[in-house]
Amino acid sequence: MKIAKGKREPRKDKKEVLKPVDDRKVGKRKAALKVNKSSKKPANKDKVGKNDPNKPKRPPSAFFVFLEEFRKTYKQEHPNVKAVSAVAKAGGEKWKSLSNAEKAPYEAKSAKRKSEYDKLMTAYNKKQESSDDDDGNEESEKSKSEVSDDEESAELALGPAAKIRIPARLLQALLCIYSSYIS
Repeated sequence: MKIAKGKREPRKDKKEVLKPVDDRKVGKRKAALKVNKSSKKPANKDKVGKNDPNKPKRPPSAFFVFLEEFRKTYKQEHPNVKAVSAVAKAGGEKWKSLSNAEKAPYEAKSAKRKSEYDKLMTAYNKKQESSDDDDGNEESEKSKSEVSDDEESAELALGPAAKIRIPARLLQALLCIYSSYIS
């Protein structure tokens, strides 16, 4: 048996929790509570903080090479127009109206910039690989349980998820006892 559209119960999201509200304020509606931000998945830490100021910027496409020149001419013809969106719209319309022959010089400039970018990126990647090799050797020699001088407490990794915070002095004492026990 089919349920009529208006008679079925509304869906309840898992994220929203409904609670009754004072009738005099809102009427007989129910208000949704805000979802805790802690329930959201954490951001991918690999992508965060990887911006290197020395990394070469990506080259502009043929359209953006065209826009660089178009902006200059458009501002000369329309000095009163200050909106970036108006210039972009006019540039987009002009780009669409150009033929392939008219687009060719911009595509050639774009290809030239792309080849320069590729050369810079290969040099940059070689430099990064050589610096990563140097950093990798230093980190492999250090153990995770060593105490750092600048921290008051250290973290011992016991497994993939478990961590115990131990004060630095206690950790040093435990390491001394352990090293004397081994020898």
